[in-house]
Amino acid sequence: MVTLLGPAEIRSLAAALDVTPTKKLGQNFVVDANTVRRIVSVAGVTEGDRVVEIGPGLGSLTLAILERGARVTAVEIDHRLAQRLPATAAEHGVPEGALTVVDADALRVTELPGDPSVLVANLPYNVSVPVLLHFMQTFPGLRRGVVMVQAEVGERLAAAPGGKVYGAPSAKAAWYGAWRLAGSVSRHVFWPVPNVDSVLVAFERDAQPRGTEQERALTFRIVDAAFQQRRKMLRQALAGVLGGSAGSASEVLEAARVAPTARGEELGIEDFLRVARLVLSRGGA
Repeated sequence: MVTLLGPAEIRSLAAALDVTPTKKLGQNFVVDANTVRRIVSVAGVTEGDRVVEIGPGLGSLTLAILERGARVTAVEIDHRLAQRLPATAAEHGVPEGALTVVDADALRVTELPGDPSVLVANLPYNVSVPVLLHFMQTFPGLRRGVVMVQAEVGERLAAAPGGKVYGAPSAKAAWYGAWRLAGSVSRHVFWPVPNVDSVLVAFERDAQPRGTEQERALTFRIVDAAFQQRRKMLRQALAGVLGGSAGSASEVLEAARVAPTARGEELGIEDFLRVARLVLSRGGA
């Protein structure tokens, strides 16, 4: 039987490793067993699942995933934590071979042992969106998952077009599938206690890819330009990407059935993709 870490053991482990949670790495360790079990439950992790966890830290969430009988590939940037995690797992009843630790920067990982299909993570606040988008792009085998992120970030990831928080992260996340808010998390379950609130965001990847890699790259360039200056109409915001002038951008947008006077927050990912496909069909970008 796999057992979980308690608050006292987490602090003791950190002290033994001379680990002080740092803002630079966005480290805030979860010290509440109910919270990590809730995350795993929301993710629907079951026995036999192959899960990747980003930033396992001291292992609170890792053990909760392993408790379900899943196999875990854990990616950890802090060498001390990466080296200690297998021993912690063994001490808490994890069967040999159920945990694989990758000692690396998640933003640079291009291969994952075990071919995981589920992503479960407490993502560092400072790199949550880049890491998440990197994993979605690099590992198409990831079909579903749950991430815990800063509330503001989570709201953006799950936002639909037209809202105030809808932006580039919303559109880019939507390229891969459907995202939804799956609950809030008290800041008091963390050590140290952060000065921001957190939420759970669940996702399911679309059954079929939305487009080619070339289409994705150009679509994301268009998305970035559209939201760089949110108040500008698209004919102005996209001038640099769509021909160099507001007039040329207007012509492309009209041909793609997008109003040149619209603003980025009004467009869904399919609208942005339609513009990109038109540009590519004309030999542009």
